Amino acid sequence: MGKRIVIYPGTFDPLTFGHIDIIERAARLGDELIVAVADNAGKGPLLSVAERTNLTQAESQRLMDEGRVTVPIRVKPFSSLLTDFARDEKASIIVRGLRAVSDFEIEFQMASINKRLHGELETVFLMAAEHQHFVASRFVKEVGRFGGDISSFVPKAVAEVLTVKLGRG
Repeated sequence: MGKRIVIYPGTFDPLTFGHIDIIERAARLGDELIVAVADNAGKGPLLSVAERTNLTQAESQRLMDEGRVTVPIRVKPFSSLLTDFARDEKASIIVRGLRAVSDFEIEFQMASINKRLHGELETVFLMAAEHQHFVASRFVKEVGRFGGDISSFVPKAVAEVLTVKLGRG
């Protein structure tokens, strides 16, 4: 059996402590983790794919440097079908985080479509940590837009970039 490569895809607009928790836990499921940053212009991201990739790379590197993750993490942007990206990267597992029961329905549908498109690809769902289950990127942006304190939701570097992007810095 070859190396088990795990992919954790997302828009990460912005990267939250909830995402970081899933990155840390997803890394335990394989020999390597790829955090796949979706270009996903259809969602109208606030941050560019390069900004999201760089911020995610910095936080992933911190997890490795601190020894919180012991397998390599690669952070890569992608703009194709996730199944094609997974095939190109020789990944066998997709990890998706679930915050609430309401997330499950759409995630289940996506997992079923991915399985149909790439039969060797398995989807694993990880429940958000109890203290992170309510954090969603869209809420973080909304709080930031109105000048609220987002420091308990995102790393310092992410908060700084968001403050500037939202015209508050």
